[in-house]
Amino acid sequence: MSQTSTAERHAAGSAAVPAGQYLTFMLGGEAYAIGILAIKEIIENGQMTRVPMMPEFIRGVINLRGAVVPVIDLGVRFNAQATLMGRRTCIVILEVESDGEAHDVGILVDAVNEVMDIAAADVEPAPAFGTHIRTDFIAGMGKVDEKFVVILDPARVLSVDEMAALAQAATVESGEQPEA
Repeated sequence: MSQTSTAERHAAGSAAVPAGQYLTFMLGGEAYAIGILAIKEIIENGQMTRVPMMPEFIRGVINLRGAVVPVIDLGVRFNAQATLMGRRTCIVILEVESDGEAHDVGILVDAVNEVMDIAAADVEPAPAFGTHIRTDFIAGMGKVDEKFVVILDPARVLSVDEMAALAQAATVESGEQPEA
């Protein structure tokens, strides 16, 4: 992302993030949120099948009522440590659009907290620096009880095109021939 588009994005402020309901969850001790309109369901952490030659942030795939759904480890996606499996670890299933098609993608989180309302007036623009994750992944910072919750932009965090490119790069790095 160029500096100009980043500056324009920050200048747009909270206008880019609508007021509404957000699912809040924990990841690596930090609170995050995603708009509930992108969320299809929350499931218990179950049996994942590891897929060879995938980037490390793709933890595996699950069978969700006959559909193969990739599960993304947000801890690794954010260049931090892998999510440790615990009693409250779960998978949040999101619907992400790419090239006009809807895709189901799961994200592995430490724990789901609650659904909460965050007013547009309580959403600040993403900071230009100082976060643990890429700023283009952040839609805004929601003020909740004198604390901030990082509101994620699922279209950027779970960009099907970007993840496919990373998977292709992982295949090329390993010496395997990419599929045509």
